Amino acid sequence: MNSPTQPGPRLARALPLTLCLLLASCGGQQPDAALARYLERLERTLDQPAPAVELPDLPRMPPRGELRLDLERSNLGTLDFLALSGCEVQITIGKRNSSLGLLASPSQRLLLELEFLRLAPACIDHMRATERIHLAELLQDAHTLKQQQLPALIFNATLGGPEYRKLWQPPQRLGSYPAQTSSVPLTALAGINASARRWLAGDYAANNMEFEIQLSEVAKADGGALLKALALQAGWLEAGNALLRARRQRGPLCSGPIRPAAATTLRNVIGKFFVGEVQPWSAALGRRQHELLPLVAALESGLHSDLPGIYTRWQGRRDNRLQQWAGAPRRHVEELQAVLAPCEQD
Repeated sequence: MNSPTQPGPRLARALPLTLCLLLASCGGQQPDAALARYLERLERTLDQPAPAVELPDLPRMPPRGELRLDLERSNLGTLDFLALSGCEVQITIGKRNSSLGLLASPSQRLLLELEFLRLAPACIDHMRATERIHLAELLQDAHTLKQQQLPALIFNATLGGPEYRKLWQPPQRLGSYPAQTSSVPLTALAGINASARRWLAGDYAANNMEFEIQLSEVAKADGGALLKALALQAGWLEAGNALLRARRQRGPLCSGPIRPAAATTLRNVIGKFFVGEVQPWSAALGRRQHELLPLVAALESGLHSDLPGIYTRWQGRRDNRLQQWAGAPRRHVEELQAVLAPCEQD
């Protein structure tokens, strides 16, 4: 007989899950609440305790300093600034070699180099036409070097920069995510991708203010929230899968013509709590994943051969986990079908 001060075995098993459900509801974590409610119903219906919910770790980006690509300095700093009189690029080189230019952010550095790439050819032609061959060759060498460095410059300003890093930062709370997501970061990502394609193709025109605004919008994107939500879903549904596997090990839910009440109740639980509450959220996550991730992947693909190894290793871990976590609802449906299969037989 149980002591009046000690909970019984089933109550003891239920306490952690009930507490988690209460905390989820009070904390405004709607996905947690729906998942906890569903798992608690599975436990009750199948008389089978679920294991502790273990949420998988999120793939953390490498330290910021390790992502920055170091670039060889050109000979522009040695040029006689006054010798470039008559060239529009003289002003660009002056800005680049100034103290502010040397300390420029990766995005400002990219924009300065794009300006140089756009203006230098006319100055090279002018130097040759006025028989200043040495200056023409120095400028040509610098132009060639900057063309070669352009993918790295774009990486430093985008995928390796602070705004894209913030894109992958998970929030403290998911709240109603992804219900309140915006299309503005998606438009910004698409705009940066279009600019990067033009730059890599040799069209170096850039709208400086527009580019900086786009980066600021990218910083508001929800890659980190998406990762956290998918990991949350995968952890809870895997606990449900373990519960269902343990129930199957006890024997079939239905045997011959016998149809226990649990079989009917389980179908109701699936319809109301999984299909009715969990799956709409899962579908919204899937839609956001297909909206957001291809835009990030497009830029990664365009810069693929120039991505640093530490980034591609993180990228691989991220994509592997995203693929695994996104398949969590399908795997859970398979486990449900396995439990119900004996009940479908004539």
